[in-house]
Amino acid sequence: MATVVPDVLSSHEKMRRARQAAFRLAAFTTAEKNTLLKAMADAIEANAASIQAANQADVESSGLTGAMRDRLMLNPSRIAAMAQGVREVAALPDPVNEVLAEWLHPNGMRIRKVRVPLGVIGIIYESRPNVTVDTAVLALKTGNAIVLRGGKEAAQSNQRLVEILNAVPGVPCGAIELLDSSTRQTVHELIKARGLVDVIIPRGGAGLISFVVENSAVPVIETGAGNCHIFVDESANLDMADRIVLNAKTQRPSVCNAAEKLLVHRAIASQYIPRIVEKLLQAEVEVRGDAETVRLSEGLAVVRATEPDWGEEYLRLCIAVAVVDDVNAAIAHINRYSTKHSDSIVTADEANAQRFQREVDSAAVYWNASTRFSDGAEFGFGAEMGISTQKLHCRGPFALPELTSVKYQITGSGQTRT
Repeated sequence: MATVVPDVLSSHEKMRRARQAAFRLAAFTTAEKNTLLKAMADAIEANAASIQAANQADVESSGLTGAMRDRLMLNPSRIAAMAQGVREVAALPDPVNEVLAEWLHPNGMRIRKVRVPLGVIGIIYESRPNVTVDTAVLALKTGNAIVLRGGKEAAQSNQRLVEILNAVPGVPCGAIELLDSSTRQTVHELIKARGLVDVIIPRGGAGLISFVVENSAVPVIETGAGNCHIFVDESANLDMADRIVLNAKTQRPSVCNAAEKLLVHRAIASQYIPRIVEKLLQAEVEVRGDAETVRLSEGLAVVRATEPDWGEEYLRLCIAVAVVDDVNAAIAHINRYSTKHSDSIVTADEANAQRFQREVDSAAVYWNASTRFSDGAEFGFGAEMGISTQKLHCRGPFALPELTSVKYQITGSGQTRT
């Protein structure tokens, strides 16, 4: 695969072009947008071989291994899923122009509150080329232009995907812009583009997200690193707990909704910890533990956890285990160390479950289910722009409605204010 050729246009020129495209996209009808999306899905399938070739070149030159290599890699099933995700977005209701509220002023004016596109969305992300397609199609469905700044390790994959999407007849020039990923300067240019870009969405590790939040002149929707917890309560069905813990940790350890910490109620710790540690080790998971976990796992290869472990997002086959006194201690531990992403309780005690779901301050809180379901597609959104761990302007997996703002439309008959 040929080396990526740098774009002729500067970042500023691309963002200006995106701004002009946003005005055009805002006027598109739902039918026009859906026609483009369906054509994009067909184009992805028709060009699967060239996508695979570009991605293979990225993978081979990346030097990545393990979970991080998996994040970068595309294969035929992932490319097919990418196209299917586009079709699912096309089938979803269009939130643009939805009337959220409508009322009459005492003087007879009619006031309507309606959804409108945000304008230009900037997204900064790492490794995963599927994000290129997911975010571009969500932006188009909501009448927004998008400026993409992917990671250098996925440069050829991202360029090929953007070429395919932009080649669909009817896509406005500037609707999907891709910035040069070979220099960090383009990140600085994007986050300082106030007036050209309306919102920045960072997707990646904690370092990237912190940098964008702390340095951006453009409003940011903070998507979070995922230091996700599972708490196994004293009344838990242990077979269920095994399934949930193993799925949440091992099904795809490189993603933000994978479990990184396991908390076990002290009343069942002597029974459950040796059992689950052995199963985790059999699944090739590195296990770290507090002093009690190490003691209860005698004869098993458990490494003593240190303070930094409790706040770390591993993104690999590694988990830290701690014994806690009760649901109160579990909630306190999670609220201290979590990234407010996704946390789960396994319990047969409804009161404990309700308290956990009420008091754990995270975007998604589960009862008797794996944290791996924190995903826009799993929530029925077709795809997602990210998983927000902040409380404004959206929280949790977000997609179409959250990519809109509001406008008030007021219709009068000559009214003036006295």
